Amino acid sequence: MDSLIAAAGRALSTGDVLGALKHVGWRDDPPALALRGIAMAQLGDYPRARDLLRRAARGFGPREPMARARCVVAEAEVALALRDFGAEPQRLHAAAQALATRGDRANARHAELIALRRQLLLGRLQAARAAVDALDLEGAPAAHHALAALAQSEIALRSLRTREARLALQRAKTAAAQAGIPALSAEIAQLDASLQRPAARVLQAGHEQLATLDDVEALLASGALVVDAVRHALREGGTVLSFARRPVLFALLRALATGWPGDVDRNALIAHVFRTRQPDETHRARLRVEIGRLRRLLRPFAALTATARGFQLSPHGTHGVVVLAPPVDGEQGALHGLLADGMAWSTSALALATGDSQRSVQRALAAMEATGHVRAVGRARAQRWVAPPLAGFTTILLLPAATPPA
Repeated sequence: MDSLIAAAGRALSTGDVLGALKHVGWRDDPPALALRGIAMAQLGDYPRARDLLRRAARGFGPREPMARARCVVAEAEVALALRDFGAEPQRLHAAAQALATRGDRANARHAELIALRRQLLLGRLQAARAAVDALDLEGAPAAHHALAALAQSEIALRSLRTREARLALQRAKTAAAQAGIPALSAEIAQLDASLQRPAARVLQAGHEQLATLDDVEALLASGALVVDAVRHALREGGTVLSFARRPVLFALLRALATGWPGDVDRNALIAHVFRTRQPDETHRARLRVEIGRLRRLLRPFAALTATARGFQLSPHGTHGVVVLAPPVDGEQGALHGLLADGMAWSTSALALATGDSQRSVQRALAAMEATGHVRAVGRARAQRWVAPPLAGFTTILLLPAATPPA
């Protein structure tokens, strides 16, 4: 390694991007291309960074497996920033193994952290938890400790374990301060701020109030009958009844819970659930059928009785009925949550993260674009979607797989 390459590497490790480019900005040999690619990534020019890293990997060739593996790791980090999940994760895993086998434990660990972050972005919390538990941080630099603690905090937050999240976040802050990387400290501060902002709306007996993640965690542990409109479920203590595949029944349940402790008019239920303002006998017959189905499901939790004008929900417990509503209503909650990170997402990446088909995601994005909630950048295969952050709220509960533990 020549002196200019070494100097550029030291500059990049401390976040001095312009200093690194002064050393290698005019060179086209593979080591310089790799460092230029990393510098472009730190400057936010991800397409250019990916191009430089791929050129560097081709230049190193099979005779320099370590250098080539490092390029693969750097390219995977750029792909993560681009929200491009098309690359096979096995390629990154193979690069990590190659680096670990040849003694480059630091870059192998960095590859593992990138893979961990990928699992988090896709909402695979169980896999992310297993990955962070498997990390070997002995002798790791402060930046790696900070990234691991940040991941632990995010996993805990998305599982609604706020005390555990705060402890991990404090470890991340301490490690980030030691690392001296401003971008990492900013990311930690952003996650810390999410603990202070409202995450949902709580509706009970005609009153609505905002709730932080701490409030939501306390509510779910209170013993109240919670109609969770964020994840389409009914919760009472540790018992969870999912309505994810029963949208009509959940719409009925939510309407009845919103009207508690009173009853809800039959025509109002028909208008809310069946989207019609002129109900006829067929609608009333269907309502009776759906009410019967809902009554059977609710039997362990509450009674569903007919009244003179409609139907009434009566919980078996003494804590009442509460509706936990998302910051924004509608079918695009998960897309709001993903796009709130400020990055540009492709339709395919959003489909992979939400578990929906690309066609379903395209329809949802079109509806959001029509209301001004998102906008498209680029065209055809290069098209990406961006959205402003949801003002005043944190979107952690909207993220895929952010279901509170049963």
